[in-house]
Amino acid sequence: MENHPSDQMKKGDEEKHGTKKLGGLRTMPFVICKSNETFEKVASYGLLPNMILYLTREYHMSNATGTNVLFLWSAISNFMPILGAFISDSFLGRFHVIAMGTVISLIGISMLWLTAVLPQARPPYCASPMVEPCASPKAAQLALLFSSFALMSIGAGGIRPCSLAFGADQFYNPSDPKNKRVLQSFFNWYYASVGLAIMISITILVYIQVKAGWIIGFGVPAGLMFLSTVMFLVGSPLYIKLNPNKSLFISFAKVMKAAWNNRDLALPPTESGGAIWYFHKGSNLIAPTEKLRFLNKACMIRNSEDKGMDGRAVNPWNLCTVKQVEEFKALIKVLPIWSSGIIIAVTLSQHSFPVLQAMSMDRHLVPVGFEIPAGSFGLFAMISLTIWVAAYDRIIVPLLSKFTKRSRGFSLKERMGMGLVVSCVATAVAAMVEHKRRTTAIRQGLADDPYKTVRMSAMWLVPQYSLIGLAEGLNAIGQIEFYYSQFPKSMASIGVALFALGMAVGNLIGSLIVSLINSETKKHGKVSWVSNSLNKGHYDYYYWVLTILSVINVFYYLLCCWAFGSLEKENKREWDEGEDTQDELEPDDLAKGMGSPHLIY
Repeated sequence: MENHPSDQMKKGDEEKHGTKKLGGLRTMPFVICKSNETFEKVASYGLLPNMILYLTREYHMSNATGTNVLFLWSAISNFMPILGAFISDSFLGRFHVIAMGTVISLIGISMLWLTAVLPQARPPYCASPMVEPCASPKAAQLALLFSSFALMSIGAGGIRPCSLAFGADQFYNPSDPKNKRVLQSFFNWYYASVGLAIMISITILVYIQVKAGWIIGFGVPAGLMFLSTVMFLVGSPLYIKLNPNKSLFISFAKVMKAAWNNRDLALPPTESGGAIWYFHKGSNLIAPTEKLRFLNKACMIRNSEDKGMDGRAVNPWNLCTVKQVEEFKALIKVLPIWSSGIIIAVTLSQHSFPVLQAMSMDRHLVPVGFEIPAGSFGLFAMISLTIWVAAYDRIIVPLLSKFTKRSRGFSLKERMGMGLVVSCVATAVAAMVEHKRRTTAIRQGLADDPYKTVRMSAMWLVPQYSLIGLAEGLNAIGQIEFYYSQFPKSMASIGVALFALGMAVGNLIGSLIVSLINSETKKHGKVSWVSNSLNKGHYDYYYWVLTILSVINVFYYLLCCWAFGSLEKENKREWDEGEDTQDELEPDDLAKGMGSPHLIY
């Protein structure tokens, strides 16, 4: 039998190892600096906004190629946490996975810093890469650059899925009646510090890169990551370190394997009792549902030899519990709605082209004359998301509850759908703004001069950023809450994992869209829609393509909702957590089942 986390922790802060107390407030300085991934967020969010400028100016990549590189980098960074969570839960435990992820991230950021420090790591300087032929990067130079990206993604895969739960482990003490408040306080500090880190990243760090250059701009996050690594490892003797427990991914694999092994069995009539189904003593789930019936074969008891003397399955790869089967069914059931989040993930991942647009526009704030860095306009999306979340919770929900009698305001399906609609408006606004920017540039005689600033305020970009932030606040947060509402507490982490996987697939689709548009529109000697010169290209057409796909996706989402059925009816399912869990959420469930996607992944 697997050890329960609360059994491993003993009494949280009171647990002793020899004569030394583990966990508690003494770990706070180390936990805040690393376990809540503050510095990792500073590094990742601080590097991404201006990275398209680094790739196009220093490595002479085209806008389309640089954007594809960043799409792929983001895709890997969103996929790796799923693998990291699996390794942590099944083999190594949170501490070791975070430690390895931290060191690997430090190596990756240091390698990226070296590409800026060493002239040999980049192609020769080229004054005007958009209007004159420049030397292409050598294979070794690209290998160093891409290796740094890969290592940072691998490191993020170790840090992101484990850090918050590891921090919560240090304060989890179920015997303390005040423990729930302590944990909630820790989570509040976590989200506040990570939110502050993201704000610093897309403002101060981006500003440093613009004003002080790439060497210092990349050196600062590398230095912060080094400080984070040292502090985390120094605090190692004080941490509560839980052993790996179990992984839902393995449980799902067992269900598929058992169903396949038992594929020749005949399912019993639907009115049969629970005698043939395998379940743990005390479980509320004693018979599987009729949906996806072929999976029910995984929990069918073929004969008395399937169970041992203790009542447990002799081979868990041939016989699973009803609970395991129903958990896997719950995952399969939400996949269609999950797939409707892929296209909006493409919209949320538009980091490169808007930065290039902002670079060509007047970014000065008129009253003070301060020039906003092109990579810092993403701050408006964060502000919009934050305002929406606060306004929805404090203003909109109370108002709606008076008229709809719903205590939570809009339903989760409605919020996700509204987010999809807002994302359509966001890309349409982006297309119209880009059309006006391009028309203005041509009217000002800048069609052949991509380096001159168009006399048009970059504040025109604020509406599209704000709408993207609103779309994320509606759809992305709604997605995670929707998954959380459909799964038992033991599957709380799967909701965030699904969102991360959707972002990863969205980034891959985004890269495919850019590649197809670039290759198809430049045929027969024509200028590509995503040309290096924004004034010659048609980036407005690119945004209209995203708008059309987003509109189609809205109708696909409505179809998925219809097929899914009544959410309220589904929520009446009586889940149980089995005999190896308890009624209250564990720290990792609380950690992974709440908050904004920006703050989690």
